[in-house]
Amino acid sequence: MNTAGRLIEGRLKHLETHLEQENPVLLKTVQSFKKLDRIAYRTGLLETDDSYATQIPWWPLISVLGTFSSGKSTFINHYLDYKLQRTGNQAVDDKFTVTCYSREKTAHALPGVALDSDPRFPFYQMSEDIERVAKGEGDRIDSYLQLKTCPSERLRGKILIDSPGFDADAQRTSTLRITDHIIDLSDLVLVFFDARHPEPGAMQDTLDHLVSNTISRNDAGKFLYILNQIDSAAREDNPEEVVAAWQRALGERGLTAGRFYTIYNPEAAVPIDDDNLRQRFERKRDADLEEIHNRMHEVEIERAYRIVGVLERTARDIEERAIPAIKDAVARWKRRVLWGDALAFGLLLLSLFAITLKQGYWQGFRFEPPWLESLTTSPALQIGISGGALAVVLGLHFLIRSLAARSLLRQLRRQGDKLAIRGNLANAFLRNTKPWRSIFSSSPAGWGRSARKRLTQVKEDADNYVQTLNDRFTNPSGDASVHLENQPMLADTDAVPDEEAELSPASTGRG
Repeated sequence: MNTAGRLIEGRLKHLETHLEQENPVLLKTVQSFKKLDRIAYRTGLLETDDSYATQIPWWPLISVLGTFSSGKSTFINHYLDYKLQRTGNQAVDDKFTVTCYSREKTAHALPGVALDSDPRFPFYQMSEDIERVAKGEGDRIDSYLQLKTCPSERLRGKILIDSPGFDADAQRTSTLRITDHIIDLSDLVLVFFDARHPEPGAMQDTLDHLVSNTISRNDAGKFLYILNQIDSAAREDNPEEVVAAWQRALGERGLTAGRFYTIYNPEAAVPIDDDNLRQRFERKRDADLEEIHNRMHEVEIERAYRIVGVLERTARDIEERAIPAIKDAVARWKRRVLWGDALAFGLLLLSLFAITLKQGYWQGFRFEPPWLESLTTSPALQIGISGGALAVVLGLHFLIRSLAARSLLRQLRRQGDKLAIRGNLANAFLRNTKPWRSIFSSSPAGWGRSARKRLTQVKEDADNYVQTLNDRFTNPSGDASVHLENQPMLADTDAVPDEEAELSPASTGRG
């Protein structure tokens, strides 16, 4: 079957209905994702109950990471102007909290299953990923995730994720998996550190995971590194040394460029008696907070480019990684089948020769069994023996094909995870080992001229979408008419989502 299932079609239709009003450019990308889906269905990379379009969040996503008691929750409450998250000097929350807008005046907290079972949110079926890295933990999804709603207007049109305090030394594998997952999905990542702990060198593993592992990414620009609660340094003899110590620690992890923000919450600040020092701290705080808030407000723009980027990367991933990996797997399978056939049929012929030799059927180099004359004079017997021999040969051949395919599956699953291929590499390989597929086929199943042509078209479409977005946000020629002509291509970031929905998550998306 090469078409999407009814459930996926319904989800994509709902997404298109939303994007038709909210963002026409992204509406076109859904059609391009559908083209990739058709290729993936035919090659076996995706099942028909899945879609590349449902593997990404379609609403702007901001994640907040940081060490224990680094002021993440206080920052979120101040940004939302709503006391949503619990705060304290010790770790007060050990769950990932997904926060979205709600028209209800009262905030609500919902269990993790609300995220795990809803394809509109970025943690759809996260329990399966947790189960793969930590046996038995997938059933405890409520221990990892929760969903909160909030009436703050600043949340309208975006999703905010707060993480538990980070400590790579003691962090569970499943928690690290979720952390990496939200980093991959997010349009903006705020990484918080606590200025009250002036010995950053003691946090080597944490710094490695939050800094060293992120600066080499192709989307490293979405990370903002924030030294929070810097007001505590005002009582030091040399407050600049606190900032310098953290900058050196981050520099040792490779963060030698980019902004390093220093802020504190004005509502929970330590009193600073020196007026000049207080004003200096406040000016720096206000400037950095304004820049951070502006990045959070502009995340809608980054969201649009992110989705187009995912579209192009998925197309290139299929062509440059998935298909070559399938070809390589099929070639290895073919070699194993040929060697298996040679060995099996060689042993079979040797066994037959030994048996007939023992029975005395050979007269020198001539094969003369007593029943040979009966066989040559009976067409029915000839057909029966020929049919039986053919059945044995084919049965043995297809058994070898099956065993050779199974011997590669575990390795292919590991390879798919290592290469981060978007799709099921093992399933795509098995599509090529079906009985009706010849081991000498030159191209993988579903990968022909039409598929390559469709993939090329998707990549060209992605370039056109980027140009359309550029026309919306840039105007090198300075022509006002051109700018106004392209103005409707993206809706206001405060566009109200589906009025029938109580919550305002992404219309679809999964992790």
